[in-house]
Amino acid sequence: MKTILLNIICCVLTMNTFAQSKQIIKLWPGPVPGQSQAKHPAEPAADTSRNVKRITNITDPQLTVYRPQGKSNGAAIIVCPGGGYKILAFNLEGEEVGEHFAAKGFTVFLLEYRVPDNREGALQDGQRAIRLVRDRADEWKLDKNKIGMLGFSAGGHMAVMAGTSFNTRTYEPIDKTDDISARPDFLVLIYPAYTANGPNKQELNPLIKVTSETPPVFIFFTADDQNDLPLPLANALRVQKLPFEFHIYPKGGHGYGLRPGNNAALEWPRLAEKWLSNTLGMN
Repeated sequence: MKTILLNIICCVLTMNTFAQSKQIIKLWPGPVPGQSQAKHPAEPAADTSRNVKRITNITDPQLTVYRPQGKSNGAAIIVCPGGGYKILAFNLEGEEVGEHFAAKGFTVFLLEYRVPDNREGALQDGQRAIRLVRDRADEWKLDKNKIGMLGFSAGGHMAVMAGTSFNTRTYEPIDKTDDISARPDFLVLIYPAYTANGPNKQELNPLIKVTSETPPVFIFFTADDQNDLPLPLANALRVQKLPFEFHIYPKGGHGYGLRPGNNAALEWPRLAEKWLSNTLGMN
């Protein structure tokens, strides 16, 4: 009986320690740029289908920090969940991804960016997140040149925007953090949305400005995904002679995250981890 009781106490203490280890960082200590609504916690969405925790009405953007389990590799990944800029698929494309990459040695920052219907605010949050992580890199023992973004669907679009518009000020500086570069050092895009334009979706979204300064990019998509195939983005990267890797998997659909039962969900992490290792010189 004593052994059982001790085991229960140890489990509770371990769970409490793990819960307490997740540091929350508010992006905007004062007013949020362009935000008229008062700050309040994110609200759960009514739809919980597929066991997906969806959150919405985000007025106080923040980062949740997942520290490496074991030795840190010195790289940071800012994770941007998708949800059509309406909601964030918070566990499917956020919490589960944070835990996965933290187990691989990355320091992960799960970004709650503004939704619904606030693409301008979301990009401001993305830029601020990159600057904040880079500014405090020493605190987490990070290499300031190994800070990138991993985005799903709409979160992938936001990551692309952050990776191609970092020289554009989207908000007025609020402190010294905003003097720091907002350029991500890499982009990992998993079934990114809204990258193609035109009648047959054969043109790059004109808001995406690929230049010689665009960081290295990893793209994973499936042939049966009904969303826009990001071929124009890949072509723009090719024209600029930029380093990128583009995978089209035969089946998987959209919105699978890391969930078991979908081969695409098992394949992209393996490929992305290998690409990150090579791109960041972690071999």
